[in-house]
Amino acid sequence: MGEESLSRLGLYNARPTLRVAGREDATAQSLLQAMTMKEQEGGLSSLALTFLNWKSQENGSAGPAFEDEALFALGTEIALYAGEIIGPTEIFRGRISALEVQFDPDGPPRLTLHAEDALAAARLARRIEVHEDQSLADLARDIAGRHGLTPVIAGLTDITDTWVQANESDLGFLRRLLERQGADVQIVAGELHVSPRADVRRNELELVMSGQLKKLRAVADLSQQTTQVRVTGFDPASGRAVSGTGSGAALGPGSGRTGAQAMGSAQLEREERVSHRLALTEGEARALAEAEFAARARTFVRIEGVAEGNPALRVGSNVRVRNVSARFDNTYYVTACTHRFDETRGYETAFSAESAYLGNAS
Repeated sequence: MGEESLSRLGLYNARPTLRVAGREDATAQSLLQAMTMKEQEGGLSSLALTFLNWKSQENGSAGPAFEDEALFALGTEIALYAGEIIGPTEIFRGRISALEVQFDPDGPPRLTLHAEDALAAARLARRIEVHEDQSLADLARDIAGRHGLTPVIAGLTDITDTWVQANESDLGFLRRLLERQGADVQIVAGELHVSPRADVRRNELELVMSGQLKKLRAVADLSQQTTQVRVTGFDPASGRAVSGTGSGAALGPGSGRTGAQAMGSAQLEREERVSHRLALTEGEARALAEAEFAARARTFVRIEGVAEGNPALRVGSNVRVRNVSARFDNTYYVTACTHRFDETRGYETAFSAESAYLGNAS
């Protein structure tokens, strides 16, 4: 695949582009000093934009740039674009949720906008509600419709049940149920994307150490690994106990030795018994056990890196890392991302990623 160039030009000009209520504003663009956009598994991305809040006036004087709220007001929709300035990519769309001003003796006043994406509405109100005879896909569609989002859902139709939303926000409720099944939720523009982790592949890219990859920390850790997970429960219809095991399905990208294999080689085999995930049928017990095993297995190798700013590097991306070491050169699933820009360091992307596999020593 190879590490792809971030620009078609000789110089990578990656100053962020902002649209407020659907339009660009030259003053805001010129006074933008810093940007931080954060996203993680479970959705709800956040954005902070810092502007110089002082500008020249038409009469030759100078004064505040954004104090009249003609451009920036609470609740205003904003979209942020990053990457090559001649063809930027949208990385955030949401509404301003907070306004912050800063004054200090070292320079002119500054204004910082804080915004959240469309999942913000789904975290605000708590509900007590019973959802009868629905699959997780049905629940996700209902929540998407309630908040004006277009559902894009893969799978999650195999378990139909009655679900109790007990004084939880829609986002908290959805996150809880998806986490049980090893699934994730993200906002992409105006769409609610929900799917099992195994089906997520938002982008594929390669990062080379000392190329676009500036910094990396990698850890292979057996502390949360197990060779088998067992989930138990009780089937009220038949009046008998149920049990299911999981030991290695849908572990995500990468190749090499799994944590379970490494434990076996070291004669550290152990079964993890899970009692906090109640199963009502044998099928549900097996599904929960596989989801729990996969969630643990995927954290066997974890990396944290900083790369040249890249709008394609997002939660759900598969990233192939090269020129690190024989054991850690592998493909990883991105679990968290921070896109940041300032006038000193330019545009960078910090990320966390994981893989169930460790390569062989050289």
